[in-house]
Amino acid sequence: MNVTFEDKSLEELFLTGKTTARKYCRLLMNVMKRYVKVVNYIKVASRIEDLFTVGPLHYEKKSGALKGVEPVWITAQYRLLFPCSSNEDGIIVNALLEEISKRYE
Repeated sequence: MNVTFEDKSLEELFLTGKTTARKYCRLLMNVMKRYVKVVNYIKVASRIEDLFTVGPLHYEKKSGALKGVEPVWITAQYRLLFPCSSNEDGIIVNALLEEISKRYE
């Protein structure tokens, strides 16, 4: 899947394993390592349906205030939010990584 980063600090966190961004610099090391794994899962997937089979991601489509955003779990406490877009065949193959958020916030 084509992955792009809306937030440059997310890209920095993915490439180097750390970031100077105030929002993410306080994340625990295991959360940062797991974030890199989750992004790699998304990159390897050829389409969004492939994420359904990866159990630890708990992929789901949201409704209500988060409609159009698709979260996957990084850990039980943190999730990665991203909207997806499809190609001309209607297959969802693009993900724009927006933010890491705490669940239930």
